Amino acid sequence: MAAGINACTLALIDAGIPMQDFLTACTVGFLDGTPLIDINYTESSGPGPEMVLAVLPKTKEISYIQMTDKLPIQNLEVMMESATEGCLKVYELLKDKVKAHSFALLHARGTSF
Repeated sequence: MAAGINACTLALIDAGIPMQDFLTACTVGFLDGTPLIDINYTESSGPGPEMVLAVLPKTKEISYIQMTDKLPIQNLEVMMESATEGCLKVYELLKDKVKAHSFALLHARGTSF
């Protein structure tokens, strides 16, 4: 789900559709009392809960949240913080790639900044 949200954000940007902010998503699992950002299939198949969170990075506003299992309330805050941190890291990566791609397109057209 998180990869799909990030891909849709990039597709909208690539299509030239104006957006006020990126929408970035991250998956977080909770295994053995520890939140794990961007979990793989093996970690996802484990017994712990899993959360998908989508955030508007500039305001840190939550746009989407999904939990796949029950989570003790005392662990919710640390899981939310980890997921938000993951979304912000995804934002930085996507922002850098979008800038690089935009400059490459400008250069290919003979326009420069």
